[in-house]
Amino acid sequence: MRLPFDTALLLLALGNTLVEPVFADQNNLPRRHLLKRATDGFHKTALRHSAGLAKDLRIAFRGLGLTHPARVLAPSQSNSTTTSFPHSSSSVSPASTSRGSPSATSSSVANPSSTAPVSNWRLAQSYSGNTFFSGWNFFTGADPTNGIVQYVDQQTAQSSNLISINGNGNAIMRVDTTPQVSGNRASVRIQTHVHMPTGCGTWPAFWTDGPTWPQTGEIDIVEGVNDYTNNQATIHTNAGCVLPTGNVTALGISGTIVGGTNCAALETGNQGCGVRASQTNSFGAAFNNGGGGVYAMRWDDSGVAIYFFARNSIPSDITAGAPVPEGWGTPSAFWPASSCNPFEFFQNHSAILDTTLCGDWASAVWTASGIPGQEQSCAQRTGVATCEQFVRQNGAALSDAYWEIKGVQIYQSKS
Repeated sequence: MRLPFDTALLLLALGNTLVEPVFADQNNLPRRHLLKRATDGFHKTALRHSAGLAKDLRIAFRGLGLTHPARVLAPSQSNSTTTSFPHSSSSVSPASTSRGSPSATSSSVANPSSTAPVSNWRLAQSYSGNTFFSGWNFFTGADPTNGIVQYVDQQTAQSSNLISINGNGNAIMRVDTTPQVSGNRASVRIQTHVHMPTGCGTWPAFWTDGPTWPQTGEIDIVEGVNDYTNNQATIHTNAGCVLPTGNVTALGISGTIVGGTNCAALETGNQGCGVRASQTNSFGAAFNNGGGGVYAMRWDDSGVAIYFFARNSIPSDITAGAPVPEGWGTPSAFWPASSCNPFEFFQNHSAILDTTLCGDWASAVWTASGIPGQEQSCAQRTGVATCEQFVRQNGAALSDAYWEIKGVQIYQSKS
């Protein structure tokens, strides 16, 4: 799905939880494709789990699930946009990345204003209900993150009941739960054309990237593995993009820096530079159980910022469909333009939503412990030595490895 707009705000509504990423750009920038999936083979992991958004586009996903919304918000700015994903009862994890190590995002949120804000965005397109899957590209290539999944086309996904519209009118994306398989399990990966997957062996993500990785960059908005409870947000770029400081106070964020300050993918073993959210309900089961929330990502001339709002602290302007990021408060993660020009290091992005199994990250931390949500390792918890063995032999354990999406709304800047 491509948008003929110079600026746009995409809203994704999640069934059981609300997750909203926001991307903001200046209106005078060259027109870019909001949704474009890169399949360049330059790097095996380039396409793993980031959704690309045009550098001049703002994308927002707004979830209108049952009772809990999750959104990604960015620092306040007149031209920024917000995205929210609502989930009825589960968490949403936009795209994951296959680089060395991901990072998380979280943020404290200011209380919504009592006065009605004026938004600079207008609704341009909407995807929901029985026609939700129309307009998305179904990725069917090998998993760039080396997960043990086989992404299938739309027809196969429908006939296998991997995608469907439930009684609440929400879109469902599942993985194969056959009791035992000898090879890869079927899964679904769609590009911009969310309940968030959770559990040992899972690696869900919502992300963006460009056609040539890492030259055109990657932004991971929602990502985590196994039973993690704290979201990780990361950027992976070409050489030259850095965080100006490792001091979170000076940086003005609420999260914790992980992976260092050098964001160059090929210089950090694919690790890039990320931020782990401070909230223990910003990812996975904790996110779902808490009624979800909202993630927003802002991409504009100030840099790239990501916010997280728990269900009970979502700004009223987001709920009203009239995003005004100026009042969102402290971002969870922020990569300033002063040391990483967002229009130089991020170009022609597409948005991606997927669930892989095991792969570079989930398998690598299968025996790890001491991480929020994974105080006990998956190896200890399941009694199975490897992620691959567990996933192939325990289909029933993947019953929560699905996304539930209420709808996607795309907003265009009024100015």
